[in-house]
Amino acid sequence: MIATFRSWTDRLLGRGEASITVPVFDGALKSNRLIEDAPVLATLAAPADLASDGRNLFVADGAQIWRQDAAAPDWAPSEVVHGLAPAGQPITALACVPGGGLAVALDGRAVHVVGGRYDGCRFDAANGRPLLAVNAIAATADGRLIVTDGSADHPVERWKHDLMGLGRSGRVVEFGLADGSARELVTGLGHAFGACATPDGAWVCESWRHRVLQLDTSAGGARAAPRPVLDKLPGYPSRIVPAADGGYWLTCFALRTQLVEFVLREPVFRKRMLAEVDPAYWIAPALNSGNTYLEPMQGAHLKMMGVVKPWAPPRSYGL
Repeated sequence: MIATFRSWTDRLLGRGEASITVPVFDGALKSNRLIEDAPVLATLAAPADLASDGRNLFVADGAQIWRQDAAAPDWAPSEVVHGLAPAGQPITALACVPGGGLAVALDGRAVHVVGGRYDGCRFDAANGRPLLAVNAIAATADGRLIVTDGSADHPVERWKHDLMGLGRSGRVVEFGLADGSARELVTGLGHAFGACATPDGAWVCESWRHRVLQLDTSAGGARAAPRPVLDKLPGYPSRIVPAADGGYWLTCFALRTQLVEFVLREPVFRKRMLAEVDPAYWIAPALNSGNTYLEPMQGAHLKMMGVVKPWAPPRSYGL
């Protein structure tokens, strides 16, 4: 009853979950030119994820995986990883496995291990529920895979539909490479996207609630509820990996804007937009500009006087 009353007053007063304010872009997320000024190593058709074993850099590009020798002076990738079946499916996540080999998510619906000690391991379900939107994999030193399954309703490429539909069906699952075990660590997340093993469990990102959660991954018994370790982010957090000198690298695949926050809180407009407008023209986050006059301007963030701005705050951020 109290929760219902609080929700009603939040909507009436425009505060709490009903607020359309966006946190200040400050500190590590302050806009900068590091990406624009960085050297370009290669131009790929559809790069989706990166992984490294300390000697090589692996890049998932569509249905291919490219390997770059870290000791090579120039970028000269060679196609690797064979035996993926069925062939031709897009690779949506990638991770190096201790003992050699790669854990590869195919079309978000299955995780295969290719090469190394656990070659041939395959997982496509946990707790009787099939995988649908695997978007990140983290391997642990003791032979486990922590996997984020973004949504139970929409595949990886329909992440925008999940956001605008207020999706809360994401989950984090754990696979045991040695024994083939599979279990859910947490369910009901607002788009789980990104995981990283930590000394006391795992950190996972919940994109639509703009936060990073601490999970208890201990086996058996009642596990502690997820605990936010970082919240109220100005973007949608995604993959997270350990930094070589301590701490973690956190990515945000898109930034929040007041216009999108407003649309998410207007059910009548939002539902009509989903039903009547092509997804390419939704008022929603985007990974790139479509360069079309039909594209929403989103508060003049993209264009000024009809010219596409070379530096647009919703499309430029610090890592």
